[in-house]
Amino acid sequence: MDVEAVTKYSKLHAKPLGFFLQYGTAGFRCKAGNLNHVMFRMGLLAVLRSKKTKSTIGVMVTASHNPEEDNGVKLIDPSGEMLAPTWEDHATFLANAEEPQLHCVLTEICQKEAVDLQNKAFVVIGRDTRPSSKELSQSAIDGISVLGGQYQDYGLVTTPQLHYMVRCHNTQGSYGTPTVEGYYQKLSKAFLELTMQAASQKDGHRGLKIDCANGIGALKLKEMEPYLSESLAIDLANDGREGKLNHMCGADFVKVHQKPPVGLQMNPGERCCSLDGDADRIVYYYVDTACHFHLLDGDKIATLISTFLKELLMKAGQTLSFAVIQTAYANGSSTGYLEQTMKV
Repeated sequence: MDVEAVTKYSKLHAKPLGFFLQYGTAGFRCKAGNLNHVMFRMGLLAVLRSKKTKSTIGVMVTASHNPEEDNGVKLIDPSGEMLAPTWEDHATFLANAEEPQLHCVLTEICQKEAVDLQNKAFVVIGRDTRPSSKELSQSAIDGISVLGGQYQDYGLVTTPQLHYMVRCHNTQGSYGTPTVEGYYQKLSKAFLELTMQAASQKDGHRGLKIDCANGIGALKLKEMEPYLSESLAIDLANDGREGKLNHMCGADFVKVHQKPPVGLQMNPGERCCSLDGDADRIVYYYVDTACHFHLLDGDKIATLISTFLKELLMKAGQTLSFAVIQTAYANGSSTGYLEQTMKV
């Protein structure tokens, strides 16, 4: 480890006095102006994680559904999953270390995790559309470069796209091609096959209005639209040309306020949905003929599908068991209903 280089660059990415952050499910998030040093250090950590696992690791610069002035970062593990819990602790420790102790903290992580510094490291990077994201992404690249890691900067991508890139790199192409085109091809092919036997609308197309939260989702859906033209007609709202990121729009706004986002015109029976700022969260909704709003989030959809499947099994006289997989964000009431009422 080049102590002199780490020390030199860490001073260029100085830590604010009295600053503390905790790495959690969403990684690190706070005001963008306080994150320069965190990004640099997560670049360092990504290299150590890559050397440890002998795999490609991802660094996504985003604050998801937070306000535009915020930003954040999360690391992606080899299979495209969240960072391992023990390394979340390392991330917190490293982000909060004082400048003079930075090299010691890095050395301690290497010793605890038996990291072989002679191993090669490769990191892929992506960012959302926030004004601060490009500069903060460069800070992460500085950290990667200082420890001799190689990297590929994918630039503007959604969080799911970067997760996909990580997995593709680590499966030597068997999962998919690590490009945005490969992502579009894989998902659109799966969607078209899934809906091939489903009843179409009378005009031969399915329609969907999408609130893009004035974020990265708008850019990427415009790119993906040609891949879906045979089966899905999309109408984009809050595409970033006028509104502010996540302001009175987006998945979190719709779910919290239980009402449609500003900027999306709804008619009774139309299918609508909202993404969040980095397009890794989605909620569906509609209004009925009385203009009452109905939210269909992941918990509700999973419950509806479970009810449908259970009814089919009962009618068929089958006793097959099935399960619902929920995330850490799941509504506790939905979990209780599935367990106690549905007996899933």
